Amino acid sequence: MSIARFWRETPRRYNLGGSNCTICGTVYFPPRAVCPTCPHHRQTLEKMVPFQLSGDGEVFSFTVVHDAAEGFEMQVPYVMALVKTVEGPVLTGQVVDISPGEVQIGLKVRATFRKLREEGKAGVIHYGYKFSPALESDVRPPSRGPTVPVETAAPTDRVSA
Repeated sequence: MSIARFWRETPRRYNLGGSNCTICGTVYFPPRAVCPTCPHHRQTLEKMVPFQLSGDGEVFSFTVVHDAAEGFEMQVPYVMALVKTVEGPVLTGQVVDISPGEVQIGLKVRATFRKLREEGKAGVIHYGYKFSPALESDVRPPSRGPTVPVETAAPTDRVSA
């Protein structure tokens, strides 16, 4: 991937920035300029607003990769999943922080910011989202409009083992 393309895609990769149709309420990721759901697409021009996805969702489908693409050989086996977000869009991403045998359809996950790959020894490091298992208490309800990321306080009542 070229550096220019990487920087163009930064809002989506780093922030899960999508778009929301103000006419029908459908949320899209990646963002769209018009809404394909509305019967009169041209009416949605300039009616699509930026939308911040929460990153919460559940595994809709998945596969365990044993024969990795170039650059990912050291990660096998790993899980690639279709994750249905609470806002509606389905995202593709790697599931991490869990063994491949424990992943199942319906697993609650949350997007997490991780290193994706590196271009050469002295190249650009690409970061983006992956998914890790979420605690039930961590899952937020779906948003109803444009939002800004919500910061959550770190739990202080947890006991270390």
